[in-house]
Amino acid sequence: MRFLRTFFILLGLAAMLWFAAHWYAQYRIRTAFAEAGMSDKAAACMAHRLTQRLSLLQIRKLQALREERKTVGGLIRAARRIDDGKVVRVTSSSIALCTAGLAQ
Repeated sequence: MRFLRTFFILLGLAAMLWFAAHWYAQYRIRTAFAEAGMSDKAAACMAHRLTQRLSLLQIRKLQALREERKTVGGLIRAARRIDDGKVVRVTSSSIALCTAGLAQ
């Protein structure tokens, strides 16, 4: 019985850590886009789409190229340098949909 209780406590802690990591990544992305001049609504949309569609490792790689993310073109160039097709597709489609107001 003690083993089962410990297992469920560890499982709960792991789930909380996973959700906290995604929430924090979304917060950081939203803040970075807002500081770069994107509207709050578009920045929130981009953060939501990127955290839903990319892994935390892919987001971390994209974060490493912060200097070029001042413009839309810079963000796409940064995504291409990562050499991950999914990052490029998700980033460019999110930019198009969020800035046009088509994504939710």
